[in-house]
Amino acid sequence: MASHRKLRAAAVVCAAVVVTGPAPAAAWAATARADAVPSGAAAPAPSPDPFEGLTADEIGDRAVTATRSATSLRMTGRVVSEGQPLDIDFAVDDSGECTGVMKVKGGTSELRRLDRVTYIKGDEAFWRASMTSQGIPEAQIGATLELIRDRWLKIAPGQAGSEDLGGVCDLKSLLDDLDKDEKQRRGLTRGPDGKVDGTPVATLVRKKAGGETTTVSVSEQGKPYILKTVRTGGKEPGAVVLSDYDKPVDVKAPPADETVDLSKLDQGTPS
Repeated sequence: MASHRKLRAAAVVCAAVVVTGPAPAAAWAATARADAVPSGAAAPAPSPDPFEGLTADEIGDRAVTATRSATSLRMTGRVVSEGQPLDIDFAVDDSGECTGVMKVKGGTSELRRLDRVTYIKGDEAFWRASMTSQGIPEAQIGATLELIRDRWLKIAPGQAGSEDLGGVCDLKSLLDDLDKDEKQRRGLTRGPDGKVDGTPVATLVRKKAGGETTTVSVSEQGKPYILKTVRTGGKEPGAVVLSDYDKPVDVKAPPADETVDLSKLDQGTPS
């Protein structure tokens, strides 16, 4: 229980997916933006292109700058890490607070972080998969499950796993990675425009040798935020939607009587 490697993997994957704005690619398939028009009706005038005259790389630059300026966002989707599908739904803000749900290996966990304290609650399948992956003996797994069943595990700053779990909630770190290697944002091409949850988007594509393709959808309304990334081919395919930019993230600490302090587990006491 000292470190939750599956959650650490989730933090890495979240960062990798958000970074796919500049990431590689190999074939896109986006929905055309044209709406159906009744027979005989005049086609509506197309909306002005806010990126007219810009190259795909220049649009990518604007998207990275806008997205890095966000004070909060929500990311939802499915990615693959180390061959395992990982479903995520997290809302994160720039103060290090977050709340969300993660599903892996048939297990589900909920994570909350505020005031640098992390709370995590998982079902039996999640905890069993996590502890088994760390080589914890079955007898110890059973005893630990009895202590944390239907409870939140409370991890204070400085305790084992706090830093790794906090990485999931570090918005600044996730967004800083967008600008980590500017060279990775070169060589983009623009595909047909589309929509993400009804918002018109410009579609940027990058192909990588070996068959990996990354498609990035950039909002054409308001700030040019990255709204969706899709990676196909390669070892870590997946799709993540980014939404709720700059909206408050409401995080509440679980009731004290529903928590177990990490430091107590070694002592065998639940409070």
